[in-house]
Amino acid sequence: MPKNTLGDLELLVLLAILRCDEEAYGVNITEAIRDRTGRKLARAAVYVTLQRLQKQGLVGSEFGEPLPERGGKARRYYCVLEPGMELLRRTQGAYERMWDGLGLRAGSS
Repeated sequence: MPKNTLGDLELLVLLAILRCDEEAYGVNITEAIRDRTGRKLARAAVYVTLQRLQKQGLVGSEFGEPLPERGGKARRYYCVLEPGMELLRRTQGAYERMWDGLGLRAGSS
């Protein structure tokens, strides 16, 4: 059965991939989440989430060129695939429906 919405970490990882655009690799994704949310995640947690999203067909990846500063290793770059975009939209809609009418604003108590 397909998922209706994303979990917290999955949502953050997908949004970070979109924010990083063509520079969406593990370290940048982790830093984007930290910079935007203040949440310090272990890179391993991000990589496990990326693998899970890739298995579900929500994320694609490809290797870039080998880099001398990485000892000749290439980075793996990620992108959100159309099923991932659709699930992001459904998740956003679900959160918006839950917030709607509560009268809460960011920064208010």
